[in-house]
Amino acid sequence: MKYPPKHHQDSDISHIIAVIKAYPLATIISVVDNTPLITHLPLIYENGKLIGHIDIYNPQTEYFKDNNDITVLFSGPQCYISPSIYSTTQLPTYNYIRIHLKGKVTAIEDKDALKQSLITMTEFLENPNPKYTLDPDNPRLDANLSYIKMFEIDITHWEGKFKLSQDKKTSDMVAAREELIRANQESIREFLDNVF
Repeated sequence: MKYPPKHHQDSDISHIIAVIKAYPLATIISVVDNTPLITHLPLIYENGKLIGHIDIYNPQTEYFKDNNDITVLFSGPQCYISPSIYSTTQLPTYNYIRIHLKGKVTAIEDKDALKQSLITMTEFLENPNPKYTLDPDNPRLDANLSYIKMFEIDITHWEGKFKLSQDKKTSDMVAAREELIRANQESIREFLDNVF
């Protein structure tokens, strides 16, 4: 049997981009001397590339240049699926959406491009109901430009992992979808109640 099962793979680029836009916080992995360097950053998708910004003191910054290889993961919703939600006899499972990308990373040294990119990212993250606009003349923005590096990742490999009970009958797939929505809303509330 081929793994992962084909029905859990989604090669539709539009679906993958939709996940990236809905869940822009990425896990970025560089491997240096057989050791992974891992950073979590929001990334914006533009024309086959991912655009991001990294603190100059982050040790991974040194490898965000020269067309180095990089792996990027995006995490969509996930939850345990109890057999109790199905209309047919099933075993417990876990549903999730994950995106695995590979690419080449290059530093962008242009300060004007960095500034505009920070403004663009803020606009994107503020949508759909923006309450804040990052002013290009904001003195705090200018003061911080020296501490941030802009980079872009040219995506060379796309892989969507959409494990959503596709191997079940339609009514059970719908029940799993509803459970994914319910469980994510409830787990966020419970988690925040426990830590806040």
